[in-house]
Amino acid sequence: MLSPARMKYRKHFKGKIKGVASRGFRLSFGSYGLKALEPERITAAQIEAARRAITRCMARVGKVWIRIYPDVPVSQKPAEVRMGSGKGSVEYWACRVRPGTILFEIDGVSEEIARRALSLAAAKLPTLTKFVMRGA
Repeated sequence: MLSPARMKYRKHFKGKIKGVASRGFRLSFGSYGLKALEPERITAAQIEAARRAITRCMARVGKVWIRIYPDVPVSQKPAEVRMGSGKGSVEYWACRVRPGTILFEIDGVSEEIARRALSLAAAKLPTLTKFVMRGA
């Protein structure tokens, strides 16, 4: 799974996901893409599950680009722990996604296969998404 090699700070604040995407909202590499429609935190495991769904549906033909990266550490305290005693340890890595962000791009396959692959990927993600294509 994806995670940063080094971090300046080990734990982050939760933060809010405000506004719409000001960059990463156009197709840059492939002909077809999956665009987020609502703000959400997407975990590294969800990104990996979506990537696997895409590559299996495409039968490893064509190319896949992952346009998001999980760089936010999310901490959790263990179950049944008393209040206080600091912040919990890092459990997983997530990516803050704004509405309009392109999540995945694919190329080298027909539109029908691309739609099917990206709809399978969308089922693995916690946010509403939309299929987009170049020139449309």
